Amino acid sequence: MNARKLLFASSFSLFLTFSAQAQVYQKIENKYGPVLGYSTTSGVKILSIAGNKFKDLNRNGKLDRYEDWRLTPEERAKDLASKLSIDQIAGLMLYSRHQALPAPALGFMAGTYQGKNYQEGLVSPWALTDQQREFLKKDGLRHVLLTAVKDPETAARWNNELQGFVEGLGWGIPANNSSDPRHNAVVSAEFNAGAGGQISMWPDGLAMAATFDPAIVKRFGQVAASEYRSLGITTALSPQIDLGTEPRWYRIGMTFGESPELTTAMARAYIDGFQTSSGKDEIALGWGYKSVNAMVKHWPSGGPEEGGRDGHWAIGKFAVYPGDNLKQHIIPFVNGAFQLTGKTSKAAAVMPYYTISFGQDKKNGENVGNGYSKYLLTDLLRGTYGYDGVICSDWLITGDEAPKPDGFAGKPWGVEQLSVAERHYKALMAGVDQFGGNNDKAPVLTAYELGVKEHGQKFMRQRFEASARRLLLNIFRVGLFENPYLDVEESRATVGNPLYMKEGYDAQVKSVVLLKNSDQQLPIRGRKKVYVPKMYRAAMKDWWGNYTQARLEYPANIDLLQKYADVTDNPNEADLAIVFVQSPISAEGGYSERDRRNGGNGYVPISLQYGSYTASNARAESIAAGDPVIDPSIKNRSYKNKMVTAANVMDLQTILDTKDMMKDKPVLVAVTANKPMVFAEFEKEVSGIVLNFGVSTQAVLDVMFGKYEPSGLLPVQMPANMAIVEKQAEDVPFDMEVYVDQAGHAYDFGYGLNWSGVIKDERVREFVKK
Repeated sequence: MNARKLLFASSFSLFLTFSAQAQVYQKIENKYGPVLGYSTTSGVKILSIAGNKFKDLNRNGKLDRYEDWRLTPEERAKDLASKLSIDQIAGLMLYSRHQALPAPALGFMAGTYQGKNYQEGLVSPWALTDQQREFLKKDGLRHVLLTAVKDPETAARWNNELQGFVEGLGWGIPANNSSDPRHNAVVSAEFNAGAGGQISMWPDGLAMAATFDPAIVKRFGQVAASEYRSLGITTALSPQIDLGTEPRWYRIGMTFGESPELTTAMARAYIDGFQTSSGKDEIALGWGYKSVNAMVKHWPSGGPEEGGRDGHWAIGKFAVYPGDNLKQHIIPFVNGAFQLTGKTSKAAAVMPYYTISFGQDKKNGENVGNGYSKYLLTDLLRGTYGYDGVICSDWLITGDEAPKPDGFAGKPWGVEQLSVAERHYKALMAGVDQFGGNNDKAPVLTAYELGVKEHGQKFMRQRFEASARRLLLNIFRVGLFENPYLDVEESRATVGNPLYMKEGYDAQVKSVVLLKNSDQQLPIRGRKKVYVPKMYRAAMKDWWGNYTQARLEYPANIDLLQKYADVTDNPNEADLAIVFVQSPISAEGGYSERDRRNGGNGYVPISLQYGSYTASNARAESIAAGDPVIDPSIKNRSYKNKMVTAANVMDLQTILDTKDMMKDKPVLVAVTANKPMVFAEFEKEVSGIVLNFGVSTQAVLDVMFGKYEPSGLLPVQMPANMAIVEKQAEDVPFDMEVYVDQAGHAYDFGYGLNWSGVIKDERVREFVKK
């Protein structure tokens, strides 16, 4: 046999081995009850009792209460929680690190298949990795976080392999798979009505908020839940309802803006859409086979980060409240997420943010991360507001932090001096049920032993069992114990189908905000010659600290633009110019290693303008200061009188250069923003400004060329200048002097234009308080 045939024979043999291990699934109909799905290789048998069928998940030959679908999810969860060992409950308390399908060979989501990486192993992309099999079996983990998936078929088949595997273990507890938001529109994408679409694309965060329409958000929740269930996902790590009161914050673009009223309405609609099942799909109280648990975040709000720095890094450990305004940040939770219109009543889970809510624990005087704060979780969330759902920590709060303040690692803010096991114990005693990003049950078991020494075995058994009941309830009420398996063809037909794609695109269009329209230059009528300048993108650090290459490129999809106009490289022959820019980017994120090496404290401004900015109006003394582990000598995090320039300052220069080249011809600016920005640098130089918060280029062009009329409204204030930004309080909404343009329009919350002028409709009357 030659080498090629030998290689093929070896590979084919390995493929057959994995195929033979694949699960085989059966469905069992109940005349007056649910359809049961089970794996024929899991060892589970079907019990027949009084004409009904039940799954014997623990294979003991009798019907246990938790196996009886005639009982309520609450009764079943309580019964199973009482049966589980501490070791098994510890497994339930784990929430996996990020998983990709298939697993890459390198990086934090890496995985192997029988010791080989995906490219070497000749396995299907939906095979379970060695690491997944280990944390599912050895550690008893049942909550899995999915990130990238090859396609819907891969997700559906992987779900079936996973569920078949865990069904044969112990009590047969199904996996509760989850996802961060995955419906975000790709900025350069062309709407394709589902032709090849992997999932429908919708506005997210500030973009969704710009619609000012909770009905759109509720419909998104329904569509997203349908697609999630078709991917095997039953928990959404969303919505993010932090109040966006700090305009420099890294994650403000993922919020619904700074209005407590708008955020509350959007939160309620989002969660109702995700969680509600009806008709034959309902199991009880609005929960059922079409429901997706919503994990609302981040309690009690991560919005008021000091100076706009973010809690993913040590530089952003502290949220501050110079306006003493914590109560307003809680409103979207207690009036929205915990007071739903739908029958499910409350969000299924809550995630506290990484930050230390500085000075807010008036009872114990403790400044620790929100996931460690007994005051915020037990006294306030559980006690004052009566929340009894799952509390899941943000990812990696129990890990050790990086050696430098801007390094990406664990986030044990305020408890850095504790061991990993001690951190788990402190979080448990604070009220946390589950540990995000932890695949290993060992520190949870050690935490249990620490509790037994302090409180006794009976107390700790009750404490663990309370968490187990909450965690199991979220699995029972979405129907996974009856049938966690997917029809692959149905999944293919559901995810990214033409109707969902069209609905998502329509919502994108409704999120586009027209800010300026001098001399009615918009919409662009007729086929014009359009000059689109290329844009220089400087080298910048990504999320993980790796640098991207500098490049010169078109900032928009030129092939797409050619469908609307004739694109030219010569401004002299153009009828008009469209400059596509991003909002100002502060590459350092509020901290500069260079500044620290040169003797400074390392802290620098985060600017919302393109040009060089000196923080002469910043606080002389930071509100929160000091770090017991990293650079403890720094007692003041002020950046007063330091200067920064946006990494994409060339966006501004390109706007101004284009204006010079076009002379008296119209220059239109299309801004893609992820936070508020200062428009004073260029507004007077251009004829029109169209703003979007991260939707597809086609949605923007369809508005600019008149296929749709703009209807989006600003969900945040646009500041007059950076001095105003420095003087505002991080925790207070609507406390900035806003920019007023050439036409006298104030770029305030709720402002937007249509072709007739300033929009003053029912949305404005409902949410804009004057």
